Amino acid sequence: MKAREVMSYPVITVTPMTTAVDAARLLYSHRFTALPVVEDDRLVGIVTEADLIDDSGRPDASPLLVRDVMSTPVESLTPAADLAAIARIMLAVRIRCLPVVDGLRVVGVVTRRDLLRAGLSHTDQGLADEIGRQLAELDTPNRWRVSVEAGVADIEDYGNDRRMRDRAAQLASEVPGVVQVHARHQTPDPF
Repeated sequence: MKAREVMSYPVITVTPMTTAVDAARLLYSHRFTALPVVEDDRLVGIVTEADLIDDSGRPDASPLLVRDVMSTPVESLTPAADLAAIARIMLAVRIRCLPVVDGLRVVGVVTRRDLLRAGLSHTDQGLADEIGRQLAELDTPNRWRVSVEAGVADIEDYGNDRRMRDRAAQLASEVPGVVQVHARHQTPDPF
């Protein structure tokens, strides 16, 4: 599954000159955790709830602007980015929202909530098909037999390379919607 299939759009953005108060109102009214910051139709940063909460050290006389608190540079994705890779980035960098860009233009955002929704919408058969597709790229398709029940993937490996089996289990565990993986060696049917 790709970013374009789960991203939220149209995107609500702010500019560096937007006041922090206005950005906070947008976040609150739309129940967002972050807003892409654009200038001349290109992504220049992101402003999050945490950015807007931490305004320590600012004199009260000057209005706080998004440019004063936004994070830059900002991680972004292409519409073709893979959901498993997106999830890994979000967890590793501990971020909740990634802008999706086509060239330099923001065309959507992927949030943790989008990933959860995508994971919940997966059927067991759809998960098995996705795991099977990925394993076919790892080694010959007839090496593996995959089944999924309630998000638990069972991989039967008819090959003899344990490292390959471990790699297959790792790939399967990265498929959004998979909650657990069992991979085991199978001997071929003698018939």
